[in-house]
Amino acid sequence: MLSPLRCLLILLVFVLSLHLILSAVHEDYAKLSSLANLTSGFQKSLSNTTPDVDAYDPSLYPSIPQSDRRANATFVFLCRNNDLSGVISSVRQMEDRFNRRYNYPWVFLNEEPFTEVFKERVRVLTDAPVSFGLIPNQSWYQPDWIDEEKAKEGREKMMAQGIIYAGSVPYRNMCRFNSGFFFQHELLQPYKYYWRVEPDVQYFCDVVYDPFILMEDQKKVYGFTIALLEWHATIPTLWDSVKKFISQNPQYIEPQNAMDLISGDGGDTYNLCHFWSNFEIADMDFWRGEAYQKFFEFLDSTGGFYYERWGDAPVHSIAAALFARRDQLHFFRDIGYKHDSFQHCPTGSEWIRGRCSCDPLDTFDYAYGSCIQRYEDMFS
Repeated sequence: MLSPLRCLLILLVFVLSLHLILSAVHEDYAKLSSLANLTSGFQKSLSNTTPDVDAYDPSLYPSIPQSDRRANATFVFLCRNNDLSGVISSVRQMEDRFNRRYNYPWVFLNEEPFTEVFKERVRVLTDAPVSFGLIPNQSWYQPDWIDEEKAKEGREKMMAQGIIYAGSVPYRNMCRFNSGFFFQHELLQPYKYYWRVEPDVQYFCDVVYDPFILMEDQKKVYGFTIALLEWHATIPTLWDSVKKFISQNPQYIEPQNAMDLISGDGGDTYNLCHFWSNFEIADMDFWRGEAYQKFFEFLDSTGGFYYERWGDAPVHSIAAALFARRDQLHFFRDIGYKHDSFQHCPTGSEWIRGRCSCDPLDTFDYAYGSCIQRYEDMFS
């Protein structure tokens, strides 16, 4: 039997232990409360940084479709058989973040036939229709009329400057194809809108509405997530060709154009701003229209895609800025996206709604070399 003194000691130890436990619980609760307040303040600060330009209105595009309405649209994926792992990653993300709820079709294009293994590995990723197409030779390879000696000299000059893809003819084939031919492919003829997807890109956020329907309802022609400066050494004579085209074809210039986005002096010089075309949601009828067709034919006739290294990004961007109204361009600020080392991450309520996995403070939007501020200034 325990003595009264021993019982008193046990009781004191119990009371002391209980006090320590309650103190620890109180301290943890205080830390959690502080963290909750910090998170709440962080979210509010993010929501306050989101501009109104191109704001997504959830009342117009609910996250759960209210009908079976779909736009006449498809995904376009230019790739090769050896891109399979990167293709799988991009398709899987797109399906998880958006298309599993909408089942828009996929069109894959290649200058060589896709292997059966490639097709099988891709088809298993989606319930949507999938088509695999071969690019016609005349749409892909360097034309016979190009002076190869001159083109070779241009490649060697760029190689000496350390320009990426400087010596690559296939890269130039791709840029020319994306500039003037992809929307003419037989597999894309039935469609109006497209969303361009590439291997090894990242989609950080749930897309909780249908961007194609937004494009259709708001009569947009070109949507983007990243806008940045082009490397001048790849397009030294492009703007001279653009100005020549404008002087010969003033009827194609839209009065409410976005020239201020691409030039700071009314069109005398090009400021190198362009939309990064590895992400595009756009209207193929715009590319199929007379203004763009004449524009591409003129640019192509100069040989600049091969004598220099004209990319489809500045070509598309300049055309959209000149031939469309500025309000027909759309910054998809709520779609998180990364290609190579550049990324756009939504902020504020858009970051929360999209359950984005990116750091909202790690975005290229207002970094050095970005053109988003110039885009927004057009609407201020």
